[in-house]
Amino acid sequence: MPNAKVLSEKQAIVAELTEKIKSAAAGVIVNYTGITVAEDTEMRRKLRENNVDYSVVKNTLLRFAINNVGLTELDSLLNGTTSIAISQDDAVAPAKIIKEFADKFDDHFEIKGGFMDGKVISMDEINALASIPAVPVLQAQVLGTMLAPITSFAVVIKAIAEKLGGGEEAAAE
Repeated sequence: MPNAKVLSEKQAIVAELTEKIKSAAAGVIVNYTGITVAEDTEMRRKLRENNVDYSVVKNTLLRFAINNVGLTELDSLLNGTTSIAISQDDAVAPAKIIKEFADKFDDHFEIKGGFMDGKVISMDEINALASIPAVPVLQAQVLGTMLAPITSFAVVIKAIAEKLGGGEEAAAE
């Protein structure tokens, strides 16, 4: 039986993990067996840049935390080496970055599962999240969609003005 100090440290870790998972927008659980220090450093740097919390966790402690939150379906994934990437504000970032590195290190880094908004998500959903473009790209796509009708209208007006003879001077008058 562990002594009181060790037990209280483990309970604090479980409480912190529980809070992180409960308030997370999304998270991904990973098997990191065989990843090198250089690969791990590169991945952690990119995760940090995107405000994703990444940590290696003991399966037992993570099991207690996910059970506290009600994600018991993830229990079966908690074997072997386990790490978790959690984002509090961006539901896409953990899946996108972890998927990128899982593809890059395909023989020794694999996604076990994930969750989003307090619900377990499938591998298909993780892959779909990973394929969503970054926020600036999505904003540009929306603006492009909004500007398309206006641009088309301006082209049509210019063509009519040119057809009626006069081009830009006639259109200005």
